[in-house]
This record gives sequence, structure tokens and C-alpha cells, in this order.
Amino acid sequence: MGVINPDGAKVFFSLIQKWLITNTSWIYVTTVGTMLFFSVWLMVSRMGDIRLGPDHSTPDYTNTSWFAMLFSAGMGIGLLFFGVAEPIMHFASPPIGEGSTVASAKEALEITFFHWGLHAWAIYSVMAVILAYFAYRKDLPLLPRSAFYPLIGKRIHGPIGDAIDTFAVLGTMFGVATSLGFGVSQVNAGLDYLYGIGQTTGIQVILIAIITLFATVSVVLGLDGGIKKLSNVNMILAVVLLGFVLLAGDTVFLLKSYVQNTGTYLSDIVYKTFNLYAYEKKEDWIGGWTLLYWGWWVSWAPFVGMFIARISRGRTIREFILGVLFVPTGFTFLWMTVFGNSAIDLVLNSGKEGLAEAISGNVPVALFRFLEFFPMSSFISIVAVLLIVTFFVSSSDSGSLVIDTLTSGGAKEPPVWQRIYWAVMEGLVAAALLLAGGLDALQTMTIASAFPMMILILIACYAFVKSLREDYLLLDAVQNHQTSVQYAQASTPWRDRLASLIAEPTDAELVHFLKSSVEPALLELSEELKKKGLETQLENDSKDSVGLTIRNKGVENFKYQVQIRQFTSPSFSIGSSDKFCRAEVFIFQGGQQYDVYGYTKDQVIADFLTQYEKHMHYLHISNMEHEDTD
Repeated sequence: MGVINPDGAKVFFSLIQKWLITNTSWIYVTTVGTMLFFSVWLMVSRMGDIRLGPDHSTPDYTNTSWFAMLFSAGMGIGLLFFGVAEPIMHFASPPIGEGSTVASAKEALEITFFHWGLHAWAIYSVMAVILAYFAYRKDLPLLPRSAFYPLIGKRIHGPIGDAIDTFAVLGTMFGVATSLGFGVSQVNAGLDYLYGIGQTTGIQVILIAIITLFATVSVVLGLDGGIKKLSNVNMILAVVLLGFVLLAGDTVFLLKSYVQNTGTYLSDIVYKTFNLYAYEKKEDWIGGWTLLYWGWWVSWAPFVGMFIARISRGRTIREFILGVLFVPTGFTFLWMTVFGNSAIDLVLNSGKEGLAEAISGNVPVALFRFLEFFPMSSFISIVAVLLIVTFFVSSSDSGSLVIDTLTSGGAKEPPVWQRIYWAVMEGLVAAALLLAGGLDALQTMTIASAFPMMILILIACYAFVKSLREDYLLLDAVQNHQTSVQYAQASTPWRDRLASLIAEPTDAELVHFLKSSVEPALLELSEELKKKGLETQLENDSKDSVGLTIRNKGVENFKYQVQIRQFTSPSFSIGSSDKFCRAEVFIFQGGQQYDVYGYTKDQVIADFLTQYEKHMHYLHISNMEHEDTD
């Protein structure tokens, strides 16, 4: 519609946006505030101890690579586009009060921090932690539909689940298209500033095509081959540009401003969260700023949430929330302070009023007009254009990978041709919306596509808490319940017990132990349990593990598995090898970190019964909780 009838589409988008701003702004504000407080509650509550994956799992990526990837996916293009423009625009024309004053300068940075701070990352963290939990803890597909499993069960694999994922695809598509629209307009402005090529929609469409080609190459290379490396490059270039402006500007003033801006933001966060300017009648301001951002972040939530979830396996919920909520926010605040305060200082104290006028007339050129006042401005502008392009590419290929995963049913490695299709489609959607109304059309579709996602995220939060309570009860029961059936080690002669404790068996010896002690024990248990009417499944196909699962109807299954794990020999090892192996016990929630090598068949049975008694204790406590709730 946007391509065939751009004028009609522009009017249509304008009507939608006006209706949403007038009638639903309170829903957006309340929902985003709820997500912030929900993420903080998750972090400080006992639920924060639960790991996003089995209990024995460890993070897949180092903290440095993790921060770089989530930051690049989260809001890289936006920082470059709005880092100078937004503080200057709030400074010159604040929502309340007189512009171009010291008071409006302070207010400008507080508003900018509000739009780019904890609220944005709270939305991302809530969506991401829910997806990661159900994918890695409950072994469900890494899809938004999985969050609804506690409510609708296996029906997530039917039309209801398809509808949920479809909303996520649409939100992601328009959210990424908005970023691409901002990014390409800024690339166009930068190239026009450097080389005088002009700023037109036609040029921007050509730039979208060129940069989408780069994004397609990156997405074909995959997460580790393309996106991870590109994210690290983004981070390096961003730090270089930030460091240059910080050191070339008034460094002490900027660092003081950073501390003061952060303190002011934190002191007013509750007031800002729920301020709708209801008495001042500022619907246009709210719609053009706060609602745009809230819609942008919510529409990006499935995309960034799935992407962050995919790279966050093995972290605890508390570690995850701390990392996602505060580390990128701290860097974002520093960025906005360095660029925003420097630009305002040029206007307020150095007589550069022309900078504010230039930005109000042409927002995409803000960064390049600002860099004119620094040494080596042309070179630094080239670096800025390069950074915008790399952020553009990383946002596009990350979005393509996520949409590809959504539309292929959660496949870890979707077909390459399908990745290419979605990378190209994102570019086409961004181009179509630019033709249909420019950035206003992008803004409208962002806010509109976010509305159904907000409702779905709130329902997912309820389902998540419901599942977390069950999980915590199980974790607590397994760790703290004292059983009357002990490991029966006392019957083993102490010299034999000591020998098994300090032994460093080879892989072959452990395989023999599994076949000679563990498998017969679990086989005997399986036969006895079947006689009692229980459904069991013996898993003995792998040479490295043997397991037995008791399948329950309507409640959590019980699984007991002994698995061979390899470790690097510690310094206190008495052996000569640099590696050693253990036969560790795993249950459904993950590894229990203890070794059963040297146990007899009867002792393995006793250990199984110990873990099963803990599981039965959990089921009893869980049932009591449900009765109390009812």
C-alpha cells in the first residue's frame, strides 16, 4: 500500500498515530512502568538464583562479547541518531518551561536519560529472560509462544502459538525497519555532509539496498561467524568515537555532568515513569517522543529478547538482569552525556546557536554538524558514517536471524535462503515506509505494532512467575530436604571408599562402571517401578551416560542420569594426566555436582531413591501451594 499509494498511506498512518496517542498513551506508560518494576523484582527476589539452563550450565560467551552483542542489537543506531539531536531539541524546546536556559539543559538530559535508560532495557530483559528460561530450563523452542506453556500447555504448537509468533514477526519487522530508516537517513546526511550527494528518499532507498546486501552476507555467516565479530567491531568503533569526543571536549565538565545527570535521573525515575503531562495537555509531545520510544522498544522486544536469550544460556536470572539492565544503561548514559552535554555547552556557553537551528531543520545531520567543532572533523565524520553502517548491518542481520528463527519454528540453524529472504524483506519494508511517509510512517508502524505485543508480554510475565514458583519449590526441595534414605556409603569398607574418592579413572573405566553398576541398577529399578504401575523410560544408547525417567501425568517428570564429564586436572591432582573424568548425577534440572564412581549397584539404587524422595517432596509441597492458592 505504501508503494502503490504513498499519499493515501501517509494520511492513513497519520490517523492511526493520532488515535493511538489520544486514547492509549496511558496503557503504554503503565505497561512499560510495570515491566521496569517487574525486572527489578526478579533481580532482588529469591527467583534470581534460578539458572537459565540446567543447574550445571555455564555461560556460552565471555562478559565482553556478551555485552557487545546485546548492546549492538539493542539500540546502536538510535544512539548515533539521537545522541546529539535529542538533548539539543529538548534544550531548545522543552515540554514545559522556557527553552535555551540552564534549567532546560538539565531537563533535556534528564528526559533523554529517561527515554534511553532502564525502561528500554527492562523491556528487553523481561522478554529475553522469559524466552531464555523456557528454552533452556524447560527445553521448549526459543519462541515467544513457549512463554505461554504454563497457561495453554501443548496448544502452543497450534494456531494460538502461530498467532503469538506472527505478532512477534510483525513487531520485529517494523521495529527493525524503523531503525533502518533512522540509520539510512543519517548515513545519507553524513555522505551529503562529506561529499555533497544530496538528501533524498531515492538516495536513501539506494543506500538501504547497498547496506542490506552487506547485512545479507553477515547473516549468512551466522551468529559466531558474522554477528559476533561485527558486534565487537561496533563496540570498538563506538568506544573510539566516544573517547575522542570525551578527551577533545571539556573532560572534567562531562564527567561531572555524567554523575549529576545519573543522580537526577534516579531521583525522579518514579515521577517520570508515570508522567503523562495530563494537566498540561502535551499529547503531541508525548506521542512524538515517549510513546515513540516505548513503542520502539516494545516492538523490538521479541527481536532483542530472542537475540539476547540466544546468547545468554547458563547465566542466573539475577546475573542476567544485572547485566542486561545496568551495563548497557551505564554506557548509554555516558554516551548521551558526552554528546548531549557537549552539544548543549556549545550552544549555551560558546555562542554556537547555529548548531541548534541546523539540528531543528535537519535532524539526521545533527551528529556531523556537531563534529564540525572538533579537530579532524572530516576524518571523525568518516568514522561516524562507518559506525552507523556497521550498526545498521548488525541490526539488520540480527533481526533477520531472529525473524528467520521465528518463521522456521525455532530451528537453531534455519535455511540460508530463508535468512537471505528476511534480510532483503527488512530492507524492502524500510524502503516502502520511507516512500509512504518518511520517518513519520516508520514511527506510526512502530507504535501500532507494539500494542498487541505489550498485552502478550504482560500475559507472558504472569505465566513466567507461575512457572518460576514451581521451579523454585523444586530447587528448594532438592537442595534442602533431608531424606531418611541416605547414600548407603557406610556399608562400604572405608579403604575402598577412600580409594574411590581419590581415584582418577580413565574414560574406559568409567564406561565400564556405567555398564557394570549403573545400568543394572536402573534396569532393576525400571522393572520394579513398572510393576507398581509407573511409566518409565531407560536411556542407555550412549556410552557416556545412562538414565531413567519416570513419566508423570500433569506434573513434572523425574529423571535420574549418570553422565561422564571431563575436566581439566586441578593443581591438587595426584595423577599425571591433564584431564580427568567423573561420573556425575544429573536430574531434570541439571547436574548435581557430585560423583558416584565406585558405588555398588545397591548404592546407585539408594542414590536414585534419595533423589526421587526429594522429587516427591517437591510434588507434595507444590500441591499444597496450589491448594492454598485455590
